[in-house]
Amino acid sequence: QVQLVESGGDLVQAGGSLRLSCAVSGSDRSIDVMGWYRQAPGKQRELVAAVASGGSTNYADSVKGRFTISRDRSENTAYLQMNSLKPEDTAVYYCTGGTSWPPRDTWGQGTQVTVSS
Repeated sequence: QVQLVESGGDLVQAGGSLRLSCAVSGSDRSIDVMGWYRQAPGKQRELVAAVASGGSTNYADSVKGRFTISRDRSENTAYLQMNSLKPEDTAVYYCTGGTSWPPRDTWGQGTQVTVSS
């Protein structure tokens, strides 16, 4: 069974950067698509970014040009590089994996990102 464990969440000032990591344990051959969702207080969970096994990526409009998703299968890790962070990026970020789009089969426990103004 696949498990996902996120790390890297922190408190950062607006304009700063963070890199979230998602360690994949178990067989990741069942994961064709990996993604990052986020949920802010009082808001619905939203898909921020996703990457397919072929390398194609997709981003929410709100993060395009600022966030970059990547996956290193040799390290069994996925990343979300977040630059030019804004207070509205504050949320719990969840790593996900799945066999199809959108990736929702397996979820990590979440990591908190807080951006101060």
